[in-house]
Amino acid sequence: MKLNELTPSVPRKARKRVGRGESSGWGKSAGKGSNGQNSRAGGGVKPYFEGGQMPIYRRVPKRGFSNYPFKKEYALVSLEALNKFEDGATVCPDCLAEMGIIKCACSLVKVLGNGELTKKLTVKAHKITKSAQAAIEGKGGAVEVIEVKTFADVAGNNKK
Repeated sequence: MKLNELTPSVPRKARKRVGRGESSGWGKSAGKGSNGQNSRAGGGVKPYFEGGQMPIYRRVPKRGFSNYPFKKEYALVSLEALNKFEDGATVCPDCLAEMGIIKCACSLVKVLGNGELTKKLTVKAHKITKSAQAAIEGKGGAVEVIEVKTFADVAGNNKK
């Protein structure tokens, strides 16, 4: 038995070749009906085309505003996760990324008051909840808020 001698147990159905003469039964229009736009190669209209009338996406009024492109997403860190650091350590976004608590050091960090903190830490974050701040300062630690730079704050962007 050779690879080129293998045959399927049931022979597959032969492909129908259309548009190969009238006597085949599938000549002339090749099963596409009469002539027109839909009988041509690549013919037909777009799925949302409404025959030239004003389309629905242009008829309905546009309302509201979306701030999606400028949305700020924060990497959330609980107090429980901060217990991985040594007592008296300084916690910053770079340190959190190094420990694998957040994915990227470039992301904005928000510290939440979930769980219980057992160590004295200095925490640097972009945002921090009141309960988290109270818990950190209650253990003798300190909190520093990292200022988020806006487009206008960056040098060279506020030229007139």
